[in-house]
Amino acid sequence: MTRTLVDSGNNVAGLAAQAAKAQVVAAYPITPQTAIVEIIAELVDSGRMKSEYICVESEHSAMAASIGASASGARTFTATSSHGLVYMHEMLHWASAARLPIVMAVVNRALGPPWNILPDLNDSLSQRDTGWLQFYCASHQEIFDTIIQAYKICENSRVLLPAMICFEGFVLSHTSMPFKIPDQEDLDSFLPRYKPGWKLDIDNPVSHGTLASSDYYMELRYLIQEAMDNAKELIPIVGKEYADRFELPYYGGLLEEVSCDDAEAVVVTMGSMGSEAKVAVQKLRDGGYKVGLARIRTFRPFPIEEVRRICGRVDAIAVIDRAISSGMEGPLFTEVQSVLCELKDRPLAMNFVAGIGGRDVTEQDVETMAVHTLECVKKGRVDQRLTWYGLRR
Repeated sequence: MTRTLVDSGNNVAGLAAQAAKAQVVAAYPITPQTAIVEIIAELVDSGRMKSEYICVESEHSAMAASIGASASGARTFTATSSHGLVYMHEMLHWASAARLPIVMAVVNRALGPPWNILPDLNDSLSQRDTGWLQFYCASHQEIFDTIIQAYKICENSRVLLPAMICFEGFVLSHTSMPFKIPDQEDLDSFLPRYKPGWKLDIDNPVSHGTLASSDYYMELRYLIQEAMDNAKELIPIVGKEYADRFELPYYGGLLEEVSCDDAEAVVVTMGSMGSEAKVAVQKLRDGGYKVGLARIRTFRPFPIEEVRRICGRVDAIAVIDRAISSGMEGPLFTEVQSVLCELKDRPLAMNFVAGIGGRDVTEQDVETMAVHTLECVKKGRVDQRLTWYGLRR
């Protein structure tokens, strides 16, 4: 029996950590994430969540505490945003290289200076090479479901890597939407208690060498890549199992595909802009435009085969990035282009950078970008590869 609630995205993430029965939560506040660790504090204090709640002095310490807890065999959760995530950077590498299945909610927020508490994705995308799985959510239900699924994926012996569950600050973190929580007994059956194959144990002490020479270091990095490939296989399997068991949405695994079968052009984007794009695609279809949507759910591992299958058969793609790799283009656009570079007949590709620092992007904006891309198909060329959409003049 599922129950339906209406709450903020932040509270949804906290309730998901409770439902997953996270045993250790390392907490440090930062806007717009603070409410996640606050609701967990309330749940622990009231006895409704059986967890060790550790208040630390910084985000760097939050990840260090999470690493220690996970290494000792505990299911571990934490959350952060923006500068807090950047401050963790060193420890993010330690968590993945130690093969620890930590799950962390990342409430996306722009980086300073100047200070900005509104969303773009540069904070998490700047951590793309740290060895963490990265999921990008478009709704409150997806936040809850993905946190539960992430534990099942990350704790699998073929993966054993940490994961970021990313969703945009204020757009999702502080808005309220209905979502469903499955019965706890059913969730426990889907996600049983974490049983690590190895852990630090004070009752059975051992000595460890922490230096790896060139004889072993490269192989250790290869194993992380192999684990990412294994995660790529597991993500759709776990997502489908979860959706079927609880009669909840299946988001398509690595990406969500909407109206792509006969599309002439495809919009590619991530996060909450995917929700706007879904509405825009329906309106464009009603107007006679054959436009589809490929919403990327996992930036790491990247859905190479799926993007190639969808985008390789259309005339044009419009990639909308809520981030910029300064000196190049949007990070998502670079990834998509690299996937398509081997195709004989590559689609025309346009990159729109939009929504930086929280600037609003509506379904009308997505429609405008898609129609402009289709017009380029008629001309047979792209006048401008990178467009900053909505830039003030």
